[in-house]
Amino acid sequence: MVQHKEPKDFEAAMLELENIVKQIENDEIKLESALEKYQQGVRLVKFCQDTLSVVEQKIKILDSETDTLKDFNVE
Repeated sequence: MVQHKEPKDFEAAMLELENIVKQIENDEIKLESALEKYQQGVRLVKFCQDTLSVVEQKIKILDSETDTLKDFNVE
């Protein structure tokens, strides 16, 4: 099995995911390779989900009354 390194950032992961989907959809690769690409895609999706989760926790909203930034609460 091929070892895949973690993408450098969210955008790189999304680009790689798009390329994997195109390859699989266009039948550009054989079945065994498609399975490896699918597994890599699952890892990339998890990376993206984790990244978005971290970013979501860091979102700040501007409090118009005090003009200060506050943590965004999802509750």
